[in-house]
Amino acid sequence: MRALVAVGAGEPTDVLRLESRPVPTPSAGQALIRVKATPIHASDLHVLRGRYGFSPAFPAVGGHMECVGRIAALGSDTDTEGLRVGERVVAAVVPAVPGPPVAGTWQEYLVADTRRLLPVPDHLSDSSACQLAVNPLTALLLVTRELDVQPDEWLLQTAAGSTVGRLVIQLSRHLGVHTINVVRRRDAVEEIEALGGDEVICTEDENLLQRVAEIAGPVGVRKAVDCVAGPLGAQVSQALAPGGEVVVYGALSTHRQTDPAALTIPLQARSVIYGTKAVRGFWLNRWFGTVSPAEALRALSQVRGLVADEVLSIPRGRPFPLERFAEAVSLAEAPAHGTKPLFVFEDGRDEDVR
Repeated sequence: MRALVAVGAGEPTDVLRLESRPVPTPSAGQALIRVKATPIHASDLHVLRGRYGFSPAFPAVGGHMECVGRIAALGSDTDTEGLRVGERVVAAVVPAVPGPPVAGTWQEYLVADTRRLLPVPDHLSDSSACQLAVNPLTALLLVTRELDVQPDEWLLQTAAGSTVGRLVIQLSRHLGVHTINVVRRRDAVEEIEALGGDEVICTEDENLLQRVAEIAGPVGVRKAVDCVAGPLGAQVSQALAPGGEVVVYGALSTHRQTDPAALTIPLQARSVIYGTKAVRGFWLNRWFGTVSPAEALRALSQVRGLVADEVLSIPRGRPFPLERFAEAVSLAEAPAHGTKPLFVFEDGRDEDVR
């Protein structure tokens, strides 16, 4: 089988190699998955650079998050719990922290824990199915479990135009939550409003603190999510009402940074202390490591239902064969690309990844 393998840590285009490897054999409790489509996330690339929260043992197959495919075989003495050979499933192979290493998804076949497999209906496209287990799940957990945002409450978020940001807007609208959405560019405002964002703040020409106060009034905003960190993340904390809480789930401002001073959130001590505000992190990998497989599967099932019911919309990905990995990797980090690159296998050609 073909596999895209990183021979060591470094820039993805420098360390990735297309190799031929034997098809793995599933053990008890595992299934062999014939992969059809798998996304290329920015976090996958940071793993290869050695700049993520875990590092694989190199050489390592790339792709450490999610894929869709069909069960080709089941390990002996495996409790299938309704799974069968030929069934189409999402494999949530997000490495749990703490937890054992998992197989990379950038290969034609992989073995996965059957407890991390979610059957998906045929009407759900490969493009949507292969992206269920990271971004939509993150949005759901942030809004409903991490912050428990209630109807008619305000939720402040940065990078509203990102994939998770857009999903947060859609989910919040469904739940009756009001969103204040922060974007960097004026030309992004209209798009966020059309998506259902209640209020949009453009930091290009608006003061975040002033605008939040104008929008939320004396009650203020008590809940926020941030994936930028840096000075903007600090402003979000400062904009919160007393007792407010911000959950940081990313650090876009630090990407490609090497200066230690840039890898921070410069919080104002007076705002945090006298406002008794909380700043804490969320990492999907650690969530997978702290909940039971059954609880994780229930959350994934909820995401599957929201996508199937068109509450959450996942933009169509752009398919690439493994041979064009350099082009796919470049697209994954292109500014404002708006399209998720996907590696596709088998019959997953352009017309199939819809």
